[in-house]
Amino acid sequence: MQLIRCTKKLQKEIGLKQSDLCTEEPRFSYLGSWHANLIHIDRRKCLLFANDRTLFNFIVPDLSRAQIRDLKKLFKSYLSCVLADEGFADVERERILAEYDEIGFANTNSKSVLGSMNDLAFHYKYSILESGGVHSPAVPETIRRLNRMPMSAIKEVFPIDALKARVQATPILRAVNYPTAACPVPRAPIQLHRSSHGIASDTSRQVSTGTPRRYLAGPAPAL
Repeated sequence: MQLIRCTKKLQKEIGLKQSDLCTEEPRFSYLGSWHANLIHIDRRKCLLFANDRTLFNFIVPDLSRAQIRDLKKLFKSYLSCVLADEGFADVERERILAEYDEIGFANTNSKSVLGSMNDLAFHYKYSILESGGVHSPAVPETIRRLNRMPMSAIKEVFPIDALKARVQATPILRAVNYPTAACPVPRAPIQLHRSSHGIASDTSRQVSTGTPRRYLAGPAPAL
């Protein structure tokens, strides 16, 4: 199991209590935990994720509270889409996503990661507003560009390069029952009403979240 480290602002939005948070680090770590923060762009709620080790990052724009509270599913769906856009093969994506089959929530624990996320939030806000807002089909390209911005916290390396280096350096592991962090039993997520459509690749059509179709969090909502 791995962790998403949520800022206090995001914890409040989700409705997390202190008793809902994990208190121990996972024993096994491949890419490891992520930090997540709630930001606002043009008065729309957006989630910003950054990997603790590589600072590989992505934004999920224009979300409702119900969608944010389904954070685990949202995170995995968008991460899969972003990795596909970056050219990762299916086997590599499956390998990365397998680490997040179980996800717990925890407090933030890195001023360095939070500082980097503040810089990223500034760039995302400026770029998205300049490109037409949270409904712009340019959002995926903005994510690609900001993962090719040198980050001082990782010695001026591009986040995408740090991620690829990590993936290439880690051997494929056999299935092992690793100990998990001490976490409370997760609450049942809010069930969102969705249609039977799958994730599509057409970025010219928009849905209610303002997100290109290939970046939908799971099955697309009914249009």
